[in-house]
Amino acid sequence: MPPFVLISPATRGISLALVRHYLRTTTLPIFGTYRPNPPSSSSAHPRTHESVHAEIFSPLKGNVDPARLRLLPLDLTSEESIAAAADALADALPKDAQSYIRIAFFLAGVLHPERQPADLALEDITETFRLNVISHLLLIKHFSRFLPPASAATAKPPAASEDTPASPLAKWVHVSARVGSISENALGGWYSYRASKAALNQVVRTFDLHLQARKLPAIAAAVHPGTVKTDLSKAFWGGVKPGQLFEPAYAAERLAAVVQGLGKTQRGRIWDWKGEEIKP
Repeated sequence: MPPFVLISPATRGISLALVRHYLRTTTLPIFGTYRPNPPSSSSAHPRTHESVHAEIFSPLKGNVDPARLRLLPLDLTSEESIAAAADALADALPKDAQSYIRIAFFLAGVLHPERQPADLALEDITETFRLNVISHLLLIKHFSRFLPPASAATAKPPAASEDTPASPLAKWVHVSARVGSISENALGGWYSYRASKAALNQVVRTFDLHLQARKLPAIAAAVHPGTVKTDLSKAFWGGVKPGQLFEPAYAAERLAAVVQGLGKTQRGRIWDWKGEEIKP
């Protein structure tokens, strides 16, 4: 099996668009995660491997091989589930050949827009940090073993192609937000969301330093997709400037292009959908 793409979660908004983008534009195997049982507050029915697979492929043309997509059940609020999904990925990889992450996107997030201190609620704050920070930490803990080892940096690379360039540099990417920037915070509000994204940016920087210390041929970075037409931002669409509210497919295309262009000199930092750095 060649290098692969990992996207978690992979079933809504930008994440769904990213899966479809890489299915259309590469020949790489893709692993995506999905939550089998929606939250108790949701009216959605439990999802199966078959139903998620069918939803992802519904708008794609027949020239995309369905076998390239492998789905892993994963509940981001459960370390046991995250660990089990990582073990399932290990079981799916060939035992007689080395196969490692080429690109990994981690997109877990939730927004509770507290406008003033009186709006802060412990349950909302806890959920925000559990999804926006803790789940990302646990994904690093359990899935970073699939990054290429230090020996891959000196190994003779295979013939280069669009999907597998001669450089073996892997890209480990967390979707963050501009509002996580402390230096750019001129409006206030959104206490827990801002704080969680600032924390996530610190996680990315710290993990990238770990990759450097281990001399792994991989970089970690964070990206900001802009304001995208997803459920997370729906309440704020009306206040977005013309031309600044993006469809998920466009956001996915832009993020993929930005990540493709990241190298060792851009590692450990936060980049927006235009490829411009966001200062901490």
